[in-house]
Amino acid sequence: MIRKMLFYGVVVALLTTGCSLAPPYTRPAAPVPEEWPADSADSDTAAAEGTTAAADLPWRQFFTDPRLQAVIAAALENNRDLRLAALNVERARAYYRIQRADLLPKVDATGTGHQEHLPADLASKGQSMTVEQYGVNLGISAWEIDFFGRLRSLERAALEEYLATEEAERAARILLIAETANGWLTLAADREKRQLAQSTLDTQQAAYELIRRRYDVGLAQALDLRRAQTQVDAARVDVARFTQVVAQDQNALALLVGAPVESPLWADEISRVERPVDLAVGTASDVLLRRPDVLAAEGRLKAANANIGAARAALFPRISLTTAFGTASAELSDLFAAGQDTWSFSPRIAMPIFDPRTWAALDVTKVEREILLTQYEKAIQTAFREVADALAQQNTVGRQLEAQQSLVEASSEAHRLSEVRYTKGVDSYLSVLEAQRSLYAARQGLITVRLADLAARVNLYAALGGGA
Repeated sequence: MIRKMLFYGVVVALLTTGCSLAPPYTRPAAPVPEEWPADSADSDTAAAEGTTAAADLPWRQFFTDPRLQAVIAAALENNRDLRLAALNVERARAYYRIQRADLLPKVDATGTGHQEHLPADLASKGQSMTVEQYGVNLGISAWEIDFFGRLRSLERAALEEYLATEEAERAARILLIAETANGWLTLAADREKRQLAQSTLDTQQAAYELIRRRYDVGLAQALDLRRAQTQVDAARVDVARFTQVVAQDQNALALLVGAPVESPLWADEISRVERPVDLAVGTASDVLLRRPDVLAAEGRLKAANANIGAARAALFPRISLTTAFGTASAELSDLFAAGQDTWSFSPRIAMPIFDPRTWAALDVTKVEREILLTQYEKAIQTAFREVADALAQQNTVGRQLEAQQSLVEASSEAHRLSEVRYTKGVDSYLSVLEAQRSLYAARQGLITVRLADLAARVNLYAALGGGA
């Protein structure tokens, strides 16, 4: 019996090394140019100092501000969307293990006991009797021998789905890191705008009191007093508005982090936030194919390719095996005695003759592959646009920041001169008001541009597939 079982084992091993009907996979050509658009080419100068690709740079090395690092770490720990993505990875891993288990036989050990009483007219000996039978078996039940690669194709598809889910989880991490950083920076910018509005209110209030005293002694006109009051009221409106905006920013950041962010982790001024490090920007094809969302799309495409092999194999015969060996006896005490061994070997082959569903299923897998191929190409094109936009933004925001700083300096000097001319009676208070409005708007704009400068770096890091 042992020789026979060894022979059957060799036969099974030979059968399980059968062919695969899945089409060979080749990575599709990227439907984007090899280089970045000419409009964003100058942005390479801004990133020329960087020597590390974003995908190889951990986020703690990119974001150097310790407060921002603490906030991002809390978001990665508590964010519910990221937690769902991680659970999806665990589920995909479990599905893959289930599918992989189909390649191996399921071995069961069974023990049976049977007693039956027969009346005399049914018994072979013409008298009533009680029949007993006991058995212990170890065997394989209906194990499909993967001769045409159907199970291996399904196992490969499950593996690619699992790997794609892992990449999707990594993409979610990168997105969360970028959104948390931008939310933290936006809060810092709005807090600074609120401080500017409050300091402007204090300045306008002092100017109003001065003009009111001059008005009381007849040195200022009522029109000047009312104009000064409009500036005070406008500043009060801005203080209230930015107080509301800051509160909303805190709520949005708390949602991303998954818990309230303590005030010591806030930044009071965007101008004092440490700038992230510079990044090296390679060619389009090198960068985009390393993005986790693109890798996830390619993984799903590979899974669809493997499903075609499984659908093709369904058109061919299926070979399954049921086998068992053990011991049996009419007496429980003789169950393991010599000479009581039993064995069975039952191969089965099923040949599909007419089942139109199998051909339709093959057509479905082919169409699904075309759908996922289109989604893969769209993912690359979307990634190309995001990187190109981020490069263009980083290139232009530097010039905007330089121009805005110059505008603040010019507006500040114009405001100083207008106050001097008003104090000497050379000009009306209207010129002072216009200069104050211009200076206030220029300072608010400078904060906005500084935020855009930092956000451009964050967006470029995320678009390049920053290391998560």
